[in-house]
Amino acid sequence: MSRHFNLKKSIKEIFRRRSDGKIDWSLIGPILFLTAFGFVMLASVGAPLGWQKFQDVYWHVKHQFIFGFVPGIILFFILSRLDYQRLKKLAMPLLIFSIVLLVLVFIPGVGAGWGTAQSWLDVFGFSLQPSEIVKLTFLLYLAAWLAGKGDKHLKNFNYGFAPFVFILGLISFLVILQPDFGTMFIIALMSLIVYFVAGGSLIHLFWLSIVGGGGLSLLIKFNPRRLARLTTFLHPEFDPQGIGYQINQALLAVGSGRFFGRGYGHSRQKFAYLPETIGDSIFAIAAEELGFFIICLIVLVFVFIALRGLKLASRCDDLFGKLLVVGIISWFTIQAFLNIGAIIGLLPLTGVPLPFVSYGGTALLTSLAAAGILANISKQT
Repeated sequence: MSRHFNLKKSIKEIFRRRSDGKIDWSLIGPILFLTAFGFVMLASVGAPLGWQKFQDVYWHVKHQFIFGFVPGIILFFILSRLDYQRLKKLAMPLLIFSIVLLVLVFIPGVGAGWGTAQSWLDVFGFSLQPSEIVKLTFLLYLAAWLAGKGDKHLKNFNYGFAPFVFILGLISFLVILQPDFGTMFIIALMSLIVYFVAGGSLIHLFWLSIVGGGGLSLLIKFNPRRLARLTTFLHPEFDPQGIGYQINQALLAVGSGRFFGRGYGHSRQKFAYLPETIGDSIFAIAAEELGFFIICLIVLVFVFIALRGLKLASRCDDLFGKLLVVGIISWFTIQAFLNIGAIIGLLPLTGVPLPFVSYGGTALLTSLAAAGILANISKQT
């Protein structure tokens, strides 16, 4: 009886709230709207590919719902109720677990590849992408570590900057080996923003930016595929049937949608013309089917989430909570900007999905979990 009572008491203690405040639905509502929009678009965009591979036009919708949305919304519910301060104790174990997963992708028989990337794990017949998980777990660790440092130690090279560079370099190295350049860039930029907000030295950040920019140039220069992507970005007309095929077809899809679109379900590019239609190219198909005005609305939703998130961060007196909000909002905003910017020709193609919209169970799961943390902090602020 005593053990049963203690277990029950422990469970209640875990889910004890510090505040009876309500969730900021002006922040969480747009996130859920984007998730719903993603399923609506996936039902259209994934139909040809689903029928071709599985003889089921709704295969991708069902897979995304079962393995992405269901576990994601469960994590959203748990993390929106669990006192986010308790995540400090879980930050280190979760980060170690994520690093182990990042290493496992290189082990034959466990890791799985798609195209040129070796970024997935096969777990009992299901795929898992550790680089998506590490976005959240590394942010949790970084926020907890920076919040406990103090301003004096954080500005110290040996006690603040050097350990930050080491752990960021380790994570970035494991991700770039896959190679997943887009995710590495998101993690690095998100981490730099969090480090700056925590009170990191601007001089240290300046030199890190110089060194990082040099390293980025070397990664591009000595990798033919990345160099070709940069060349294609500058001159998409040079190789329209080769490395420039995806961006040219994406621009064709966006342009053919005009102001009002061809109509939902009436895309032509999704029929094996445009690569990665359900992934990083889904924005182009949405532009083709729904037109300029609807797509501008989607962009404005991302902008609104960013502004609302920054307002939440400004109201948060707790440094750990503030860093979590800034990190999560930076993650969503940077990733959306990279995806949309690449599809409309403003940036080189990086292969990152559009948050909450593109197909990918692990990406949706971790994004909804992060949204649950935002909901929790909004209740306690």
